[in-house]
Amino acid sequence: MPAMGNSLRAAALLAFVVLSILVSLLISSVQQFGGRIAHFPNATVAGDEFASLRGALIYQLNERRKEILPLLVPHEDEKELDKPLLDSNLDYSLWNEISQGSRKAHMDELGCDSLVDMQAVEVLGSGYTKLVVKVNLAGGQHVALKLVNEKGIDMGKCVEDFGDPTGCRELVSYKLKKEIVLLQRLQHPNVIRLKGHCAGDMGGKGGEGGRVAVILEQGTPLQMIQLLQSPWEDRFRVCLDLVRLLHFLSRSPLGSVGLLDFQPRQFVTVSGSLKLTDLDDASAEETFCHADSDCTLQFPHRNFTLPCSAKGVCEGLSEKRNIYNAYRYFFTYLLPHQAPPGLTHLVDQIMNSTGELKADINQTLEAFEHILHLYKSGLHLDNLPPSIIRDYTTMRGMGTSGNVEYRCWPSYSQQGCVLSVHSAEEAAYICNSHSQCNSFTLSGQKTWTGRLLASFRNSFSHLVPDEMSKVYVKKTKAPEI
Repeated sequence: MPAMGNSLRAAALLAFVVLSILVSLLISSVQQFGGRIAHFPNATVAGDEFASLRGALIYQLNERRKEILPLLVPHEDEKELDKPLLDSNLDYSLWNEISQGSRKAHMDELGCDSLVDMQAVEVLGSGYTKLVVKVNLAGGQHVALKLVNEKGIDMGKCVEDFGDPTGCRELVSYKLKKEIVLLQRLQHPNVIRLKGHCAGDMGGKGGEGGRVAVILEQGTPLQMIQLLQSPWEDRFRVCLDLVRLLHFLSRSPLGSVGLLDFQPRQFVTVSGSLKLTDLDDASAEETFCHADSDCTLQFPHRNFTLPCSAKGVCEGLSEKRNIYNAYRYFFTYLLPHQAPPGLTHLVDQIMNSTGELKADINQTLEAFEHILHLYKSGLHLDNLPPSIIRDYTTMRGMGTSGNVEYRCWPSYSQQGCVLSVHSAEEAAYICNSHSQCNSFTLSGQKTWTGRLLASFRNSFSHLVPDEMSKVYVKKTKAPEI
């Protein structure tokens, strides 16, 4: 047995060392931010071939720039987006700020100076293009930092194709620049907040092409498995936040915005609220058409054909794509399971209308807000008999000690049975439905909807003073005080 214990400890230590090395390799990209990287084109490439490769890279850089230009149109020109885009229409002050340094005009925004002496804590995510790192700034503020992933597939493929690390970094960084513009134009409670950015070296001089860092509020990556085990109220909140976001995107300052890479990994939670954190694949471009057949939305198991308008544009294509993706990635898993009985028919209606694309985003949001109103007000409990509470003895200003708790699922506490209720009557109804329950306590704690948290117990040894609590005990079980 001691030999086995030593082997397990050795294996655990080895796993920790390997993990530490991997994290260190990723975090080194943060620590090297602003460092000088010499430009060494492939020496084996002949002069004419190198010129050809350089020309191809410059072409790609110009193409990426063209993607961002429409996003720089000032607000007063938004109603004239159908006119040819002229350089005179563009907000070049914004472009210069993004390309050459942090925004100095807004004193509350973080810039290059804020990143001096920062401490990288952990890698939150890495992909083909970007690296996201949890960072503690010198002043104690916690932020998320997005950088070009120097070890990512996009960077590696570009260097392989063009042999120009500096030019490739600039090319790959266009996704970050685009995201900065989108975050400034698409400000909403359910979009991650842009706290600032830095371009160039740590002094913000813009000397190193592609050296871009996006400074964001810090969120927690969305964990669908964990969310599936959470109370229905919290799962409903995620879906409601998502619908509110999609409603905003359907009529944003940029027009109707579609999320082309719609996945749960593109979202985080901040204090329980869902927020979109990846916008580089968001698109406000319209889809032009000659016939309805040109307006087909294709999904793995369903296809939908939308109308082609008289103007030659697919009507509501981005909005409908967003709705169906919300249905298949979020609603299907989070909404129906354990919905309150008084709301199941309304939840079923939402599932049907979004799964078949029968409702637009206005109607979908209205349906969600209606459920929220019923749930917060307790109107979905209209069949609950008010007399149910008479079977309980109420003890105000008291808490319990020596609790004998039992577990229920899903619970706000892993150690017991804690559920949200609209009133003591609903708590009594729940207690009556649990064979183990003999008492419950309302502590005054509330959920995001304003509903009360009730703790259900099998028994307890005695009562203790607690001004914020009320204890309800079945009369046949009521203790003597």
